[in-house]
Amino acid sequence: MSSNVFFGRFERFLRYRRNNAPEFKQRNATLKLLKSSILVAFSGALRIHIAFLLLQTNSSILTCIAGGLVIYSVYTLDRALGSEEDIVNRKELSGSRKEIGIAVSMLTFVIGSYVLAKEGLLALAFLPFIIGFLYSKGITIGKFTLKLKGGLGVKNFVVGLTWGAFISGLAGSACNSMLPVVLVFTFFGVKLFINSTIYDFKDIKGDTLAGIKTLPVTLGARNTRNFLFGLHLLSHLILGIALINGVLGFEPLIVLYSFICGLICIQNYTVTDEEETSFQNLERTILVDGESTSIVGLRAIANAFLA
Repeated sequence: MSSNVFFGRFERFLRYRRNNAPEFKQRNATLKLLKSSILVAFSGALRIHIAFLLLQTNSSILTCIAGGLVIYSVYTLDRALGSEEDIVNRKELSGSRKEIGIAVSMLTFVIGSYVLAKEGLLALAFLPFIIGFLYSKGITIGKFTLKLKGGLGVKNFVVGLTWGAFISGLAGSACNSMLPVVLVFTFFGVKLFINSTIYDFKDIKGDTLAGIKTLPVTLGARNTRNFLFGLHLLSHLILGIALINGVLGFEPLIVLYSFICGLICIQNYTVTDEEETSFQNLERTILVDGESTSIVGLRAIANAFLA
């Protein structure tokens, strides 16, 4: 046996031992847990920036970053605490060290809330954190139990209401009129409601197992898809009218890109018959969670050409 063959086999043996060792699997799952909310947080920070643009107020980088940290902490805490449906929906996080996820979540929340507190927005930092905990675990006082998870469309409603209020509240804190803030809240609330429902289509197995009555599980794919199309068209019609009448900042690229991207996502990612390929998963992630990144990038390019 030549030395090359021997060392080649020895290298494969070490790689096999490393990839299948329990401590490596745990470390890998923990890393995935910590990375799983980064894109959502980054996207959320850019959504806050977009809200500033629509409200025609000065965008604060610190506010956007702090908002992103709070978003990261809430989603990481939810995944660290885990739930019954996650056994099926998030198999890749199985075996992760939850205490590390909780510790990182608390640290990012403290940093984000400290920045927001200096701007007089501490209450908004606690809003998604408290609602997120009530959704994931709930609280029990004697015979009374409050848990937001389980009802028909409750998860989607909670996501839309919470993050819509969070984003519009941070960006609209210096706004003199409530009407633009309400319109931005409606826009982002509906968009995040739709996005969370789109993700429910790939989580049907786990949600059914856990008895969670999501819209795709209860209404079926076709009815849910039609409902999302209706919401999407209505929210962008309202936003377009507001832009034309000067109630919001004139940002036609934001509205147009959001409208087209939303139509593509609802059409392509509300199908349950086929197994999603890795490319489709990446494409959906870019179009859904990466939408705000694309909007901000395209707007910067367009402004550069116009200038």
